[in-house]
Amino acid sequence: MSVTITIINAAQHQVWNEYVEQHQNGSFFHLAGWQTVIENSFGHACYYLMAQGDTGVCGVLPLVEVKSALFGHALVSTPFCVYGGAIADSDDILRQLEARAKEISEQLQVDYLELRYRHAQDNGMLLKQAHATFGCEIAEDSEQILAKVKKKQRAVIRHSLQNDLQYEFSQEIDVFYQLLSESYRNLGTPIFSKKYFSELVHTFSESSDILLIKDANGQPSNAVMNFYFKDQVLPYYGGGNADARHIKSADFMYYQVMCHAREKGCNWYDFGRSKNDSGPYKYKKNWGMEPEPLHYYYHLVKATELPNLSPNNPKYKMFINLWQKLPLSISQMIGPFLSKYLG
Repeated sequence: MSVTITIINAAQHQVWNEYVEQHQNGSFFHLAGWQTVIENSFGHACYYLMAQGDTGVCGVLPLVEVKSALFGHALVSTPFCVYGGAIADSDDILRQLEARAKEISEQLQVDYLELRYRHAQDNGMLLKQAHATFGCEIAEDSEQILAKVKKKQRAVIRHSLQNDLQYEFSQEIDVFYQLLSESYRNLGTPIFSKKYFSELVHTFSESSDILLIKDANGQPSNAVMNFYFKDQVLPYYGGGNADARHIKSADFMYYQVMCHAREKGCNWYDFGRSKNDSGPYKYKKNWGMEPEPLHYYYHLVKATELPNLSPNNPKYKMFINLWQKLPLSISQMIGPFLSKYLG
């Protein structure tokens, strides 16, 4: 089959998205809207590759160039996202898209090309499996949803239901951003700019919302930004303040996301990725979800070894400890200059 691979422009976003939505491996993170969000928020160069044959679109591969003196130079599919890599009508077209990505990575002289696949690929590239993703089916109603949660975690949720917590869904980012900023600062992680979250809500206005949890006194405690795609809900960016753990508001929050998604017609809960054996990894297992290893493939260009931008990397330990001590306002001011390279 004769295939032509080109870099798309904004006018082709609709046909791109139509292909992603009908492809069995098409994910929310393959949508062309991410190109708009990333370009507008961070200014990174995007190379969204579309393969076309005699019958139309037959494959796509989103790529973003991330260049930093501090964290390196990479071509990634896709930064700030869990899943990426090529989707196509055949393995042959997949390999053609990957070959074109390698060519671009060589032309740009990046350190490495990174393709974030959910499933294993027979592409001969270097494989790194440092993360797993978690998910589960969503039961028919709130009681059945609770019943399906692992016993110990179910008890925690029942506890949270007795704490007079309040919740509301909206697309307002101000309080969400404050809670997320505090959570990121406490973890020693630079926060993204508020503009990034505004762009997400604006670009995916019909497939996103924010759940805000308040304590019994009406004070914000936890919040999470959710995305909806096909029959799935993806609680993606979430955080809370120092009192959240005591009142179990995070557990209450994720349970309410499930219930709300069920009412919207979703039947799959995508709890996202976590680094293997990390705290979030163990937390998600406590819900009764089994880890599914992610397959991130690399083509080294200028680099001589696989990248390690993990917070567990010893060379970042001092930085993390210092960041945790910053005043919140300072972390919000400086964070976006760093986080744009940490996708």
